[in-house]
This record gives sequence, C-alpha cells and structure tokens, in this order.
Amino acid sequence: MILSRKEYDQLIAAANEDARDAETLRRSIARVKSGEEETFSGAEVDAFLAAKTPLAFFRKKRGMSQDDLAKRTGITQGYLSEIEIGRKSGDVQTLRKLADALKVSLDSLVPEVPTDDGTQRARTKKRKAS
Repeated sequence: MILSRKEYDQLIAAANEDARDAETLRRSIARVKSGEEETFSGAEVDAFLAAKTPLAFFRKKRGMSQDDLAKRTGITQGYLSEIEIGRKSGDVQTLRKLADALKVSLDSLVPEVPTDDGTQRARTKKRKAS
C-alpha cells in the first residue's frame, strides 16, 4: 500500500490526537481514583438537574441536613434554606464555607444560566440603579 504525503500526514495527525485523548482519559481516571474528582450515577444526574440549586443537591448527596450544614458553616438554617431555594445568593465568604463543608469547588455551587447566545454563564445578582 502506498500513501500520499497528505494521507500520511493525516494518519499521523489522527494518531497524535488519539494519544492526546488517551492521556486526557488517563489523567481523568487518576483524578477520580484520588478523590480529586467525583463521578455521578444516572440517578444522581437526574437529581442534580431536578434540584433547585447545586447547593441543595450536594447537601443531600452528602447526607447532611440543613441544620447540620448551617452549624458547620456558622450560618442560620433559615439563611441556608433561602440560598438553597435561590431566594438569596449568599456572599462569597458564605459560599466558600459551604463549598468547603461539602467538599466541592466554589464553582460547583454557582448555578449557571443560559445567555442569549445559548452559552452558559454564572448567575449573578443584578444591582438596582441608584
């Protein structure tokens, strides 16, 4: 079999892409094994999508009551409830304490909302004009 230079280059490029993909997979598996990343079952994905906020999902996944989590983070259960249902957004310090207590990243607790162009962005509170 004889390949043109173009076909050979395409074959080498595909092999290099496969090698990069295999390395990405290897690193991902290592992060899961080390506990740095967690995986979710189909039922957990459904629960995440159904949850009012990521905070509510992760609290329940960790088997914690609102009262337990509130005590661990030094906030009231009522304030936690309002953050969980999206009525209040919580300040960065509070969200950091919640993320640490739940052993998730801060980004994991900030729900994303669709933008006009179909991409996702973190939900932010709009300020009233003064």
